[in-house]
Amino acid sequence: MTAAFPLNRIALSTGVSLDVVDEGPRDGEVLIFLHGFPESHRTWRHQIAHLSGRYRCIAPDQRGYARSDKPADLSEYKVPKLTADVLALANALGVGEFTLVGHDWGGAIAWATALRHQASLPGGRIRRLIQCNAAHPYVYQHSLVFDAGQRAATQYIREFRERDIEGEVAAKGVEWFFDDRFAKLSARGMTAEDRLAYIDEWSQPGALTGMLNWYRASPLQVPAPDAPAETTPFLDAPFPRLTIPALIVWGLEDEALLPCQLEGLERHIDDVTVERIEGAGHFVPWEAPDAVNAAMDRWLVAHPLDH
Repeated sequence: MTAAFPLNRIALSTGVSLDVVDEGPRDGEVLIFLHGFPESHRTWRHQIAHLSGRYRCIAPDQRGYARSDKPADLSEYKVPKLTADVLALANALGVGEFTLVGHDWGGAIAWATALRHQASLPGGRIRRLIQCNAAHPYVYQHSLVFDAGQRAATQYIREFRERDIEGEVAAKGVEWFFDDRFAKLSARGMTAEDRLAYIDEWSQPGALTGMLNWYRASPLQVPAPDAPAETTPFLDAPFPRLTIPALIVWGLEDEALLPCQLEGLERHIDDVTVERIEGAGHFVPWEAPDAVNAAMDRWLVAHPLDH
């Protein structure tokens, strides 16, 4: 049986209200979990069940997803809006400093938020960063230009931006979208109960567009397969360094984010630990929950906040 947690409706100063899981001791160290596409707080069901006896675990359904608010304007899904939600959520729940945990698109926002608000910066509140199959922004953009394999694996983003996915789903049904665009990459660990939960979340009014708008509003450049490998202003500009400790957990059978995303991380992060997990793919938090939980346990103990 998949763990289920109560959801609290939280109004944020950014103008949206989100459904949020808030489990664990209120005086404990805080972990804020950010899910990716096309999921919800349920990405973290095994981690919350495992960790909430010791940590306060907060996991929102982010804007555009499930039953959280879904602004209509595409500009409402730009990165500054999404990172602002993270700090606004912490403020709304009375949280000061915290550890940020991300996966997939939630990981992209976790990278952006941590780089802007890491505790080593004046007023920064993020003390540690944990990422599960979430590519570092500089490494990812570099690989999309210069790594042919990663570029080929990322062409689905061009589809999400250019195709009328909503029209196809309206004609074929949400179940088709699940079976054609999701289940093929996520068979490990998926239950019939999980399938029903995802289909319910995606069937909410505006949810499909809200989820896809994260791709459509992103500044990420995805060259066509035959485009020349030419550097970009983003790659040529100085890139900020992460100075707080970071744990990178990676399912090595990820078909969307290839292992090249693990190359050169030490050039961008002062204190990085990489845990490679065999036999798991992109959705490693629930494809290999025991291995992910064990990796997080080891790392959190080795990187105490009072260190």
